Amino acid sequence: MANQLPDYAELHALSNFSFQRGASHAEELVERAYALGYSAIAITDECSVAGVVRAHVAAKKHGIQLLPGAGFLMQGDCPIGLVVLPHDAAGWGNLCEFITDARKRGDALEKGSYRVALGETDFSLLGNCEILLSPLQGAINTEALCTHAEWTRRLFGLKSWLAVELQQGLDDALRLQQLQEVSLRTGIRLVAAGHVLMHVRSRKPLHDVMTAIKLGKTVHECGFALQVNAEAHLRSRMRLADIYPAQLLRATQEVAARCRFSLDEIRDLYRYPKQDIVLATETPAQCLRRLTAEGALTRYPSGVPPKIGRQLDKELALIEELHYEMYFITVHDIVRFARMQKILCQGRGSAANSAVCYCLGITAVNPAESNLLFERFISRERSEPPDIDVDFEHQRREEVIQYIYEKYGHERAAIAATVTTYRPRSALRDVGKALGVAAALIEQFAKEHFWFDGSAVLEAKLKEAGLAGETGPVLQWLNLATQLIGSPRHLGQHVGGFVLTQGKLTRLVPIQPASMEHRRIIQWDKDDLDAMGLLKVDVLALGMLSAIRRCLQLVNQTRGSELEMHQIESDDELTYDMICEANTVGVFQIESRAQMSMLPRLRPRNFYDLVVQVAIVRPGPIQGGMVHPYLKSRETLRKLGRIEFEYPDLKPALERTLGVPIFQEQVMQIAMIAADFTPGEADDLRRSMAAWKRKGGVDRFHGRLVNAMVRNGYSAEFSERIFSQIQGFGEYGFPESHAASFAKLVYVSCWLKCHEPACFLAALINSQPMGFYAPSQLVQDARRHGIEMRAVDVTASGWDCTLEPAGETLAPSQYPGIRQPQPAVRLGLRLVAGLSENAGQRLVAARAGASFANTEDLALRAQLGTLEINALAAADALLPLAGHRRQQVWQAAAIKPAPLLLKAVPTHEAALVLPDTPE
Repeated sequence: MANQLPDYAELHALSNFSFQRGASHAEELVERAYALGYSAIAITDECSVAGVVRAHVAAKKHGIQLLPGAGFLMQGDCPIGLVVLPHDAAGWGNLCEFITDARKRGDALEKGSYRVALGETDFSLLGNCEILLSPLQGAINTEALCTHAEWTRRLFGLKSWLAVELQQGLDDALRLQQLQEVSLRTGIRLVAAGHVLMHVRSRKPLHDVMTAIKLGKTVHECGFALQVNAEAHLRSRMRLADIYPAQLLRATQEVAARCRFSLDEIRDLYRYPKQDIVLATETPAQCLRRLTAEGALTRYPSGVPPKIGRQLDKELALIEELHYEMYFITVHDIVRFARMQKILCQGRGSAANSAVCYCLGITAVNPAESNLLFERFISRERSEPPDIDVDFEHQRREEVIQYIYEKYGHERAAIAATVTTYRPRSALRDVGKALGVAAALIEQFAKEHFWFDGSAVLEAKLKEAGLAGETGPVLQWLNLATQLIGSPRHLGQHVGGFVLTQGKLTRLVPIQPASMEHRRIIQWDKDDLDAMGLLKVDVLALGMLSAIRRCLQLVNQTRGSELEMHQIESDDELTYDMICEANTVGVFQIESRAQMSMLPRLRPRNFYDLVVQVAIVRPGPIQGGMVHPYLKSRETLRKLGRIEFEYPDLKPALERTLGVPIFQEQVMQIAMIAADFTPGEADDLRRSMAAWKRKGGVDRFHGRLVNAMVRNGYSAEFSERIFSQIQGFGEYGFPESHAASFAKLVYVSCWLKCHEPACFLAALINSQPMGFYAPSQLVQDARRHGIEMRAVDVTASGWDCTLEPAGETLAPSQYPGIRQPQPAVRLGLRLVAGLSENAGQRLVAARAGASFANTEDLALRAQLGTLEINALAAADALLPLAGHRRQQVWQAAAIKPAPLLLKAVPTHEAALVLPDTPE
């Protein structure tokens, strides 16, 4: 019977990347099509290819042909749908450019929209593509459809089709007859299609809810906007044979046969830019080796250690084998530019595993002082590009971004997307509103996650809430919310992941305007880029780098020195004393209450202790039961005991963390040592571990890991314990390379706080907003350290906090690391609530000409309005001009806007003097 079923390829299916139209993930559509025996399936999201990469990965897994494409609504007197399926790489490039143009046109009219219309859009861009006209559901205007069909036939010839989409409506017979008539009159051929919106019919309630969310109504108010039935799903071939004439089903095979483009071809089409970075006389490989050798001489002036030399040779050989040379050269060029502009930067993440990155100056973690795992960064088996994250000062990152745009141009550089998905609270709220659930009940459930805990707990909670009689509607609400979790809501802008190409980027992936001005994003996120082999340069922002650079600048001005971050001594006892006392308000990473409570217990005394400290106060190690065993092992060492390893062959992986796995790299090493994992398999485990709560991927490694460990002589109990620790990492397992990069900044910020607290405070406040503490808390902490604080003063303060010679105040003896003398900190105008930077700068510029005579003189010369003067009075910043705060408020209230003719004319009126009142 199976052999008698007709072959069928679905040519028109929308995933949930057609926001609030598709009710299924792209992967679900592909898997269902495979299960039904389809020969191919097209993912044709509306003016988007955002979902095709995920569909491509699923299609390769199941061995079904994927037809990547897109759908559009052509505007006009008689709107009609248009489905585009590329034949080959040229067609794919044409489609991407068409989408880019449509998004640009639509965004100019309405943010985030697209526009395709006859007479406005250049349809000649769609060469090398199969074109399907898709009449909208409902009554067909035969004459208008004939006009569209004739236009399509004239423009695209035999590559054009009229899609017959029958969804068991009352007028299906009439609809088929009308479409056949149009075909006879115009010569356009007919082909079957499903206009699929969900992979199974049971998603119909969710689709109704999504329609209601889109319209901002409840479901029962949507009326005819809802699908009339659940037929917009992937139907069985037997069912399709009953609905469509056989020749229409056979036509789907003809279309699929012509559309042979695979997204795998993008890897061959992609070319990383060369520009003028590489000399004409050398290859990229030679250039990278030269830059690495030059950097190695700087990093190791006494000579490259043999271990590092071997590591460099290994890394360079693999980089050249996988053709990633230009990627490293580009990141080096960006970092070089930043350093030329005195912008502090530092690489982090898995790149810190690389000796090449260290020699190129991208990262600051010396591989000679660490035992990091290069396979965490690049693996021969993993067909994904490396990912280098570089942090720049958050207030100067824009300079780096503009350098990239200037060097590569907007046609060859764009920012990756991030897919914002529904989370529990947003899903509960949106579904609840669509179902008409009471607002109070929605908020009650949104703040609780007990509904994730199973039916027994849920029923008990419903009874407590007095909802026992309403169990049915509430359970439907929660069930639909659960289905919606993880569905895309919209595409956002990545924090700084640039995609760069040698040719036009729009030939590989569509680009659309971002919500931020002068920004453009591609339609793929980080995971999609990895799957397609496209390289991403992460230009990220970090507030502590801004603070450190400002602090070093203030220290050098105060001390007459030329101190740089890499020159700070790395084993200062007083700094570690301060850290062990949890005196870490304002420093990087270890300033939270949880970190402070751990510091006196862990007692870091060297750099690697800080690496562990950064990583251990995380949900992963805590949930995995790793914290207490590690602290117990440290206590054993303090008492001069020995750490006994249950299995000595795991010592290379666990020795540095006293027998307890804390980092992702250690999990990879354990898998390689104990379970014979290859480096690529170990990285696959790491990736699954990082996403196990979301996708459940780590469970597939249970048998592979545990059975191999038992086979290699490990006990079943120990093997299961290791696996449970892997699960405990959840989404919060911390990479050692990432922790090592952060630990550098932890130590530097602690050293500056320990020895130069006045400069450190001024730099922190001038770098706001950032960090864990508000400026008032930072000021109180500085006072406790004996730093003289001087209030905001319109006669002395700049916009930023500044340093002034201090009085005779000495630092308290309990802080011996503080260098004397410490300057006083004059608080800046930036701390005045309600005062803009523009107004503050006007005030400073006016004061530079001559001192202010009084409040009125200040307001006139600095062009300050009533609200700005009142803000200064409320901050007690007018004290030298007006006296006590009551007098300041009175004088500020007297400042009124004058007519334009008298705007700069003083009143020359004696001020009313008010008595002070105790506060």
